[in-house]
Amino acid sequence: MRVVNLADAGDIAIREAAALLVEGFAEHWPEAWPDLDAARRSVDEALSGGRICRAAVGDDGNVLGWSAAEPLYNGNVWELTVLVVRPTLQRQGIGRALVTDMEERVRERGGLTIWLGSDDEDDMTSLAGVDLFPDPLEHLARIKDRKGHPFEFYRKMGFSIAGVLPDANGLGKPDIFLAKSVARR
Repeated sequence: MRVVNLADAGDIAIREAAALLVEGFAEHWPEAWPDLDAARRSVDEALSGGRICRAAVGDDGNVLGWSAAEPLYNGNVWELTVLVVRPTLQRQGIGRALVTDMEERVRERGGLTIWLGSDDEDDMTSLAGVDLFPDPLEHLARIKDRKGHPFEFYRKMGFSIAGVLPDANGLGKPDIFLAKSVARR
């Protein structure tokens, strides 16, 4: 496996990346990319101006996973907007390789922090189905994983939970924010 610029991987790889969004998010976030047209629009956006879009490709050239990030706050902060790995290939280091590669690309561009939001629309954490008000941070301090929510992966990658937006995706469906410094100190 190697990590490359998705734009340089060719049209077939770009189509595979779109299909991977639909496949990779179907179980827990089916409304994120309900069809190939929506997914292709997101891939095209990820490939546009000033963003980073990387793909993990196998020896056969097939896309195993991909990631994208866009700059915010004058490039000091980058939002990881996409990270997806083919479901049958998860837990084999592909996501870790994509995140590590993204950290390096962001650092090369002078970025200091990477942040992301990870929705809980499928009761995957103790924050789901709960009225987080009036003190969302109290609930956040006691967060528990129920069904393999991605926040645990990101914590293993050195990200810290930085906040929560209650009801971001409907009542009892929060967005969990994570961030990591990539600055050389």
